[in-house]
Amino acid sequence: MKSIFRLCTSITAKQQKWAFPSLLGSQRPEVHQWQERFLTVSRSSSFSSSGSPSTSSGGTSSSDDAAAPEQPQVRLTQLSHGGGCGCKIAPSKLQEILHNVQLDFGSPELLVGASTSDDAAVYRLSSTQALILTTDFFMPIVDDPWDFGRVAAANAISDVYAMGGKPLLALSVLGMPVNKLPAGVIRRIIAGGADVCRQAGIPLAGGHSIDSPEPIFGLVVAGLAHPDHIRANSTARPGDVLLLTKPLGVGAMTTAVKKGLLDEQGYRQVMATMTQLNTVGALLSADTRVHAMTDVTGFGLLGHLLEVCRGSGLHGRVAAGAVPLMGPARGLAARGVLPGAVQRNWDSYGASVSLGSGVEPWLRDLFVDPQTSGGLLLAVERGTEEEILRRVQDAGFASAAVIGSLEAPTAGRTAGTVSVEQQ
Repeated sequence: MKSIFRLCTSITAKQQKWAFPSLLGSQRPEVHQWQERFLTVSRSSSFSSSGSPSTSSGGTSSSDDAAAPEQPQVRLTQLSHGGGCGCKIAPSKLQEILHNVQLDFGSPELLVGASTSDDAAVYRLSSTQALILTTDFFMPIVDDPWDFGRVAAANAISDVYAMGGKPLLALSVLGMPVNKLPAGVIRRIIAGGADVCRQAGIPLAGGHSIDSPEPIFGLVVAGLAHPDHIRANSTARPGDVLLLTKPLGVGAMTTAVKKGLLDEQGYRQVMATMTQLNTVGALLSADTRVHAMTDVTGFGLLGHLLEVCRGSGLHGRVAAGAVPLMGPARGLAARGVLPGAVQRNWDSYGASVSLGSGVEPWLRDLFVDPQTSGGLLLAVERGTEEEILRRVQDAGFASAAVIGSLEAPTAGRTAGTVSVEQQ
C-alpha cells in the first residue's frame, strides 16, 4: 500500500474494465511500427532471454502460451523513466504531498490506516476476522514481460504477508502504451502475474486498465487474518531484535541488468529473490514473540526501519556487517552502479541516520537501495531470535539473518532514528 499515492501524470485515460476472456483479444495495427522500433536481439545484454518460464522464472506457462508464436524481444525498461519500487515518490516529497490531507475519519474498525505508513490497511470485520487490503504497482524493472508480471505480483502480495495475513484474491492494475506494445507482450505480463497468484493460491479475479504512456502493472490484493495476529510496523518493543529474511541488492543488480553488466547467473539470483513469496509472515503471525513486521521495498532497509522506529517510538541499531547482501551487489555498488532512488532516499531521511566511521559509502548505498519485492523485517522478543531465525530459514529463506536491535530512546539516541555500526 506504500505506493498507493504514486503520482500519475500526463496519462491519456482510455479506460476499460476487463475480464480475462476479452482482454487484448486483437492486435492493434499501429503497434507494428513500434514493434520494429523496439526490436532487440535478446543477447544484446549479457544474458539471453533467461526470464522465460522454462528458465529463471521457475513458473509454468499455459498450453496456449506454449503454443503461441514467439514474440519479438521488446525492451520494456526503455519505455519507462523508472522501474520497480524505485518508482516510488521519495518519502520527503510524499509527506509534502499529503500534508494536511485528512485520510482517516475515525472509523473504530480501522485497525491500521495511513498514519503509520504501514504495508496495508486492516479493517476489523468481527472479533475473529480482519480484512487486509493493499495495492502496489510500478513500471518495468526487467525487460522480460513474464518476469515483470511475476515480480510485480509477488511484490503486491507481499504486503498481505507482511501484515501477518493470508491472501484471498487479487485484481490487476494495468496501464499500457497500447500503440507501442504488441498485445502478446502485454498478455505475457498479465500471465506472469497470474502465475504468481496461482502459486499464492489465489485467483486473479479481474482488474482495471488504462492506455498510459508508460507500462504499469501491479495488483490490488485482499487478505484475511485474526485481529490478534495482525503484525503492524508500529508495535515493536524496546529490546526487540531485528531479523531480515532476504538479502539486499535488488536495485543495484536490476540497474546492472539495464546496463548489460549482470551475467545470467546474477539475473537468476535477483529474479529468485524478487519472486520468492514472503509466506513466512503468515506462518509467524500467531507467534506472540514476533512483535512487528514490515517488508523492505522502495525506501530501502533504513527507510522502512525508520518507519518502524517512528511508529513504535524507538531507536534502531543496525550491525552493518550482519546485513545479508547478494554477492554481485557489493561490487556493483562500489562501482556506483545504483538506481537514482538511492540518492533520493538518502536525501529524504539521511538526517535521521547516524553512520559509524567504518561504514563504507557503497555499503550505506545498499542500505538505502530500493528493494523490489524485498524481504520481511521482523522485530522479535530478545532471547527468541535464534529459534525464530531457524524457523525462517527452514521456510526457505536461507539468507535470513539477525541484523540489529531496537531500544528505548535516550539522550543520545532519540526515537525515530537509526544508528548503523560497523561490527
